[in-house]
Amino acid sequence: MSLDLRVPMGLMFTLVGMILTAFGLATRGSAIYNASLGINANFWWGLVLLIFGLTMLALGRRGQKRLASLPSKPVDKSRSRLGH
Repeated sequence: MSLDLRVPMGLMFTLVGMILTAFGLATRGSAIYNASLGINANFWWGLVLLIFGLTMLALGRRGQKRLASLPSKPVDKSRSRLGH
């Protein structure tokens, strides 16, 4: 069984996006956003990362389901190489 790289990558981006979004919501209206013209960059980039992570996770899961539904073809052992 092969693991699609999009699944752990999607989990990582989803987790970071959730943390950043929560921090942005917790610091809403704070003075730390004065330098960025009042834009809550933590909240908005957290949402971007969250959406990207969920998209990668969904695509990875879809790819794994598609791979599992394919019929496996028999392996011809006479043609396989053993050793070097």
